[in-house]
Amino acid sequence: MYLTRISLTNFRLFARLDLEVPRRVILLVGSNAQGKTSLLEAIYFLAAFTSFQTHIDRQLVNAVAAREPLAVARLVAEYRRRDGAHRLEVRLILEPVGPLNGQRLRKEILLDGVKRSVAEAIGHFNAVIFVPQMTQIIEGAPEDRRRYLNLALAQTIPGYASALTEYTQALAQRNALLKTLNERGGDPTQLDFWDEALVCPGAKLIRARISAIQEIEALARPIHYALTRGQEILRLSYQPAYDPARPNGQIALRLETVVDRSGLSEEEIRNGFLEALGQARSGEIARGVTTLGPHRDEVRFLANQIDLGDYGSRGQVRTALLALKLAEVAWMQQKTGEWPVLLLDEVMAELDRQRRADLLAYLETLEQALLSTTDLSLFTQPFIEQTEIWHVQAGTVNLFEKGGKEYVRDS
Repeated sequence: MYLTRISLTNFRLFARLDLEVPRRVILLVGSNAQGKTSLLEAIYFLAAFTSFQTHIDRQLVNAVAAREPLAVARLVAEYRRRDGAHRLEVRLILEPVGPLNGQRLRKEILLDGVKRSVAEAIGHFNAVIFVPQMTQIIEGAPEDRRRYLNLALAQTIPGYASALTEYTQALAQRNALLKTLNERGGDPTQLDFWDEALVCPGAKLIRARISAIQEIEALARPIHYALTRGQEILRLSYQPAYDPARPNGQIALRLETVVDRSGLSEEEIRNGFLEALGQARSGEIARGVTTLGPHRDEVRFLANQIDLGDYGSRGQVRTALLALKLAEVAWMQQKTGEWPVLLLDEVMAELDRQRRADLLAYLETLEQALLSTTDLSLFTQPFIEQTEIWHVQAGTVNLFEKGGKEYVRDS
């Protein structure tokens, strides 16, 4: 799939932007804090319906527009898939509420003119993004890695987003009941209903993560091996909080131990998960919180059996993350039959000349990619001559002819 037009209104720095998008590689050139990353963020938001930079959607609304009692940020993508042309629109509506001039944000999604929920719309337009702060996927907290998994799988695996929503809601209710039982006592069998409500979507999440991590690792390993010139072997270690491959009471396996969970069915995972919750019930009541389940899953990244999150150098972490993202592109294409749009923010500055050449050659295999940079000299002249260049400055975009001559301003 590929974008044909992108339109933004009151999104971040962009008061108004409307651009036709060519089906090729596009370079976004400009100084820092001019809107390059925000433009990539907008495209990714249309795929994931969340930002990689903030968990608070109201921060995406243009600061000047947000001063008004009613403000609307609008993102529109026109794009083509194998089944034809489509239009996706997201509205972030800041509207007044209450007597004290408060505001609340409401999100609307329209796919081909019809209102849809996030679960219904996600996966129709796909994008993969790499930005420098995404090293948190490897170096950060477990929730950073779970969020990465959820965003990738929600775009790719049918029903994953719905299962995640269902699981999150059941978890909140179960935790509330556990807290009540802890503080006030009561009949523990009240948990039976919420155990069942938790394990059904939970088993779907675990089963999907088992497959996805194994498949992405198989794609990332040769990419990483090539990027490190054969010096390192990458492995993704999935560590589920409820491990269906480990009998109850067994000592946890060491990090470098490879566990094959691929043969487990969703039903087997569900039944084992339900049994494990039953065995952990008294301890969870004492703690007042659910301790087992995909909300506490972990993934670790190893190079030559060294945990990159704990011991990886800056270069090792960046290389592993790039390999992961390129593998994610190929994985999405394999699973959906559509190439996602690849978004790369300042990736070239961290690579040596040969790795830059390798990456540019890889981009030629994709349907569409957008790269941002502050330094056009990082790219070869033949590549520049075949690429459309957009100069981003203070929330506006100037289009350039081949060779670097500016000819159109859009604002």
